[in-house]
Amino acid sequence: MTDRTARPWTRMRQTTAGELLAEFLGTAILIILGCGSVAVAVVGLPGSGRQSVDFGPANWLIIAWGWGLAVVFAVYVAGGVSGAHINPAVTLAWAVRRQFPWAKVLPYWAAQVVGAFAGAALVLGVYHDAIDAFLASQNPPTGRDGSVGTFSIFATFPAKYFGDGVWGPLVDQIVGTAILVAIIAALIDARNQPPSANLAPFVVGLVVVAVGLTYGTNAGYAINPARDFGPRLLAFVAGWGDAAFPGNGDWFSWYWWIPIVGPLVGGVVGVLVYDFFIGSVLAVRPAPGAEPTPPPGRVPGSADSEAGDGTRAEGDVLPETDQTRSGR
Repeated sequence: MTDRTARPWTRMRQTTAGELLAEFLGTAILIILGCGSVAVAVVGLPGSGRQSVDFGPANWLIIAWGWGLAVVFAVYVAGGVSGAHINPAVTLAWAVRRQFPWAKVLPYWAAQVVGAFAGAALVLGVYHDAIDAFLASQNPPTGRDGSVGTFSIFATFPAKYFGDGVWGPLVDQIVGTAILVAIIAALIDARNQPPSANLAPFVVGLVVVAVGLTYGTNAGYAINPARDFGPRLLAFVAGWGDAAFPGNGDWFSWYWWIPIVGPLVGGVVGVLVYDFFIGSVLAVRPAPGAEPTPPPGRVPGSADSEAGDGTRAEGDVLPETDQTRSGR
């Protein structure tokens, strides 16, 4: 409840505005650490003098674990205030299942995108020297415009084997996000087997690692519209040109909308799949440890058949009492 005697800034924090601040910061931390891990792999290690050998494909482990840990700490930061959606696909999925008010969906999305933009700006500020040195070292030297490699620090693009096709990357984003959201639904479902001791954020981070290691190379596993759109905006402003908007490269074009539409669809699919196969089953089962309701005419706790212990077996007639009458 809002304290009307408090100062305006305090009152704002007591309302939805406080949740939006948490979503902003949580999403910013997600991008600061996640995009930071990509910067390490793409331009940091190669130009730092610290990489004595070429890690090659192993660089993907830096990225996968970087994003997973980014999710862990972003959720720990914002979870107690806003629920740490930090992902418009999660916000939409919870609204569809009527566990989040529709009136807050667009404000949450806005806070998430702005937070992602701010986080990407910080990554660029820290790594701009490494980026410029990497571009200058190319043969021939190149600028940011058209450099898909350095653009990948901030946003995603499809694998070459998709060519300029739409369906491959779109299906990838739907499937990856559906996996993420379905497992999140399981992890926070108190009727299921949720992690205890406040370990849920860590396990959610492991889900992101798993998606990155199993589906990541298809389309960069954005699985989060804000994670891609906010940094993509920053990249466009900072000089990456068509690679950012409309999302053009040597083998793809007009890609910018796929990491937005795909995850939004996938989030809804994921939560509906979980609710159909698991949630609806848990809803009609008694809670663990709960004593089942006895059938009419039976005394709670009585067994259908007990030998030699003085209880009545099935078919025994119980005396008419207030206790048995209440079960009819």
